[in-house]
Amino acid sequence: MSRIGKHAVAVPSGVDIAVQGQVVTAKGKQGALKVALPPEILITHADGKIAVEPRSKDEKRDRAMWGMSRTLVANLVKGVSDGFTEKLEITGVGFRAAMDGKLLNLQLGYSHDIKIAIPDDLKVVCETPTAIAISGADRQKVGQLAAEIRRFRRPEPYKGKGIKYAGEKILRKEGKKK
Repeated sequence: MSRIGKHAVAVPSGVDIAVQGQVVTAKGKQGALKVALPPEILITHADGKIAVEPRSKDEKRDRAMWGMSRTLVANLVKGVSDGFTEKLEITGVGFRAAMDGKLLNLQLGYSHDIKIAIPDDLKVVCETPTAIAISGADRQKVGQLAAEIRRFRRPEPYKGKGIKYAGEKILRKEGKKK
């Protein structure tokens, strides 16, 4: 029994849901998204709730897809109604970020600036030169862009310099002893 899958997803007002076969489509104030669920899952939409159930509770794959499918539907509904935001912090002398139109310009201590093209469905804001906020309706795209930006200069354990997620704890190491 899936602890996550057994709970129905509540659909807030202002969100339109359409279920056609295995494809769930949602439209809201943040935009429109759709997700295709595996064939092992049954989807029912009634009374402002979306219920996700496995076709057979005896098959292992059906039960394995159950919780994941419910989470995909919940992310779809939350994305079109509220959206998702990921915040990054830059630590290090001379490390900074700035928006240049639809390009994110990163100065991370390399001999060149790093320019990243921002997709149309995502919004990137540099509140300060050391803080980046990525927001959008699709949770996967927001997280993927944040991970790609972080990959350019991961936080190192000795001085803590690099790009980290807001609230991320960096395990610090002691340097050489004299």
